[in-house]
Amino acid sequence: MAFLEEWKQFSNARIGLHRFGGSISTKEVLKFRLDHARAKDAVLLSPNFFKLLEDLETLGKPKKNPSIFVESKAHSKEEYLLRPDLGRRLSSESITKLQPFAGEYDLVLIGVDGLSAKAIDENLIPFYKILLDAVDKTGLRLGPLVLSKWGRVAIGDEIGEVLNSKISIIVIGERPGLSSADSLGVYITYRPQVGKTDESRNCISNVRPGGFGFESAVAKTMYLVLESIRRKLSGVDLKDEMPPEFLLKSKDLPSLSD
Repeated sequence: MAFLEEWKQFSNARIGLHRFGGSISTKEVLKFRLDHARAKDAVLLSPNFFKLLEDLETLGKPKKNPSIFVESKAHSKEEYLLRPDLGRRLSSESITKLQPFAGEYDLVLIGVDGLSAKAIDENLIPFYKILLDAVDKTGLRLGPLVLSKWGRVAIGDEIGEVLNSKISIIVIGERPGLSSADSLGVYITYRPQVGKTDESRNCISNVRPGGFGFESAVAKTMYLVLESIRRKLSGVDLKDEMPPEFLLKSKDLPSLSD
């Protein structure tokens, strides 16, 4: 069984659980219950939106990107969970709030609580710090930093359409599993507009410490964004052919004019 212990260093999956007779050990049972409780909390709790907005304003000020808080058509967490359709559309008040910021943008970043408050609270700002530095190197015209409450992935279509952005990037709290409750999902959509469906998006999943690390996820995001703009498409028609040399740490990321 020694080989199972070696495998465990490469995965958070529950492999090689210790057993006593026909039962799993008490230690493993308690760990399972703890992870289950963390997953439930991630779904049912809400992020600290006030703190997140403060942090977004700090990130946006040097680059003159305002931070805007919006909400979906859902009126409660319970309604949000039971009515996914309401989470895909902006409230009328939020549309009115966004309209004065419409412009000619290449890119708009949208943070959404989704199904994991823990992911947004702990990982959104660290991920954004690296992503915004990478965007700066490309010459992309970045729109406001938008934070959405009770939103689904498709809410980015309406936000991108209202702001008139070529691409929307949704960074959303993913549905938690029993080995991770803090994963972010990144969804990239070219020419976002209401009515687009999931085959129109590129997805990067499991973005978190211990999963797909922030720097690697940002490098992948920037590759897909630049290819999307160059080829004027996204989703199933945009294949991930990122070359190994496309690294975030390189001094010169491709620019929009390349």
